[in-house]
Amino acid sequence: MNYIEQMVAELCPNGVEFKMLEELGTTYAGLTGKSKADFSNGNARFASYKNIFNNLALDLEASDFVRVEAGEKQNAVTMGDVLFTGSSETPGEVGMSSVIVERPSEAIYLNSFCFGYRFNDDGLLLPGFSKYLFRSEAVRQQIVLSASGVTRFNISKKRFLNTRIPLPPLPIQQEIVRVLDTFSQLVRELQANLQAELVARRKQYQYYRDQLLSFEGRKDVRWGTLGEMFDMRAGHHISAQNIIAEPDQSHLYPCFGGNGVRGFVEKFSHDGAYLLIGRQGALCGNVQRARGKFYATEHAVVVTASAEINVDWAFHMLTLMNLNQYASKSAQPGLAVGKLAELRIAVPPLAEQEEIAGILDKFDALVNDLSIGLPAEIAARQKQYEYYRDRLLTFPEAAPQEVAAPMNRG
Repeated sequence: MNYIEQMVAELCPNGVEFKMLEELGTTYAGLTGKSKADFSNGNARFASYKNIFNNLALDLEASDFVRVEAGEKQNAVTMGDVLFTGSSETPGEVGMSSVIVERPSEAIYLNSFCFGYRFNDDGLLLPGFSKYLFRSEAVRQQIVLSASGVTRFNISKKRFLNTRIPLPPLPIQQEIVRVLDTFSQLVRELQANLQAELVARRKQYQYYRDQLLSFEGRKDVRWGTLGEMFDMRAGHHISAQNIIAEPDQSHLYPCFGGNGVRGFVEKFSHDGAYLLIGRQGALCGNVQRARGKFYATEHAVVVTASAEINVDWAFHMLTLMNLNQYASKSAQPGLAVGKLAELRIAVPPLAEQEEIAGILDKFDALVNDLSIGLPAEIAARQKQYEYYRDRLLTFPEAAPQEVAAPMNRG
């Protein structure tokens, strides 16, 4: 039994009282009567949908403004209020909550696509406790069930107010807030440290890449154009209906578009070691390696290196050249093969290429390993936090009090 469980056993020997929200407070609406122009020249802050969705505790300094004239009857939020997103295209994301945990220093209003809930007794729940409680699995499940819709799901206030929540004593709330605040801070610090490590590794890779691929002033390198050093040709068109998301017994070969693997196909267009340059879209100019049997669509430029050029070295060299800067300036940016062919490049001896490629591949692997592992590590920590949050917010429920029958004095 942990410390909080001991507190519950001592302070609530018969269990914790639960009540429906309709017994504890009322809902209120967001902004009304506002036009698009009111949000372009605002004089008052408002709680946006994004602010509520992303934050357990509302960011009171967010730069979201709306024009509110003197005398307007609009609902301003206050400390202890719980704000909710009123609708969502995804049923599991409807009714996300954010709590006002501090007393606002100025009037803050509420987005019209959201609604607020205010307790009748502002001392019933600590705002810090509410921010965790209304994001807990047990409460979220009830809120999600209060929504209905087909393409967009909307909260029914009537069903929402049937949500039942626990009302533990304030000392228990305080201890839960202390534990979860500490845990949340540790998770944030871990995420920041992992992100900083990734940035440091990327900078390290870029530093060595820039040093190793600088050949200015050297007489032992061969200078020429990309067209002279490589064979560059656009891939081949293939119908989207011939591409599937996952490989099966007949669709064995990866199909590369301009930004990576699009899916898998039945036939291959190339077999060997190649580079692919994206030639269309905002990410055109990105360079990828492709080995073995694969299919390249017309959105990729297939680069074939001569026998005097190491493909892995060429990958790092072309990446350094930032080919995206040569894209056409249009609504749909693109790279012309002819323009790429004119770019100049320095090619050192093959043995040096292989050595450089070996060094940079190791740095690249360090970055990629962390890039892949970072989301998984963050997700694991988030799940750990959610597990302990839900465990701490699960209470034995007190049995309902029986009302004594009146005595018969006859």
